[in-house]
Amino acid sequence: MKALLFGLGLGFGLGVLFAPMSGRETRDNIAERAGDLADSAKETIEHGRERLRNSISAVRNAAGSRTRATGTEGASL
Repeated sequence: MKALLFGLGLGFGLGVLFAPMSGRETRDNIAERAGDLADSAKETIEHGRERLRNSISAVRNAAGSRTRATGTEGASL
């Protein structure tokens, strides 16, 4: 029931918000907002990738320094 009321409220709000604009203005506005959202998502993904790369590099460096310190690098079982 809450979802239905939320949907009705959202639809009404968007209808009032966009009603004064012409169809072309509405489409342009939606396209601009979608572009902004896409740019924001790309930026967020790129920041996440960079953080992941940095984390992987830190783990590799830590593992490399431990194997050099213990002298177990390349040891076989």
